[in-house]
Amino acid sequence: MNVKVNDNYSFEVEAEQQVLKVDGEELKIDIADLSGGHAHILYQNRSYKMELVSEDRAEKTSVIKVNGTLYKVAIEDQYDLLLKQLGFDNTRSNKMREIKAPMPGLVLNVIVEEGQEVNKGDNLLVLEAMKMENIIKSPSTGIVKKIRVNKGDKVEKNEILIQFS
Repeated sequence: MNVKVNDNYSFEVEAEQQVLKVDGEELKIDIADLSGGHAHILYQNRSYKMELVSEDRAEKTSVIKVNGTLYKVAIEDQYDLLLKQLGFDNTRSNKMREIKAPMPGLVLNVIVEEGQEVNKGDNLLVLEAMKMENIIKSPSTGIVKKIRVNKGDKVEKNEILIQFS
């Protein structure tokens, strides 16, 4: 996952079975959870007091205080990367422009119509890929401008399926 701190610093972080790697380098740290969003960390023989000040799980952001200094932390995981690849990237603009096929497949059903207003989470179409039905949902509110596929169409990965105005 990618972790961005204060919109200035970006780190690639991996956490697997008690091993933490930052930009490919394993970190040797001791963490004591003090409950209530507080922790004590030892890293390179230095002591750090950490407090979780606020957390927005939907936006995957947090504000933490380390030794009295506030840091805004944003996390981008593999699912966020997939959403960007599908054309759902809302970091540059809150308005979605298009939905792309996440993988090659067969359009089983188109649920929306051109000109229809959709809300976040509404079903847009059903795509069969690798013998599984995948319901493609709207990442935000918008109006369907153009549907570029029909029921029964075979699509390739990253092919534009639906455009929004």
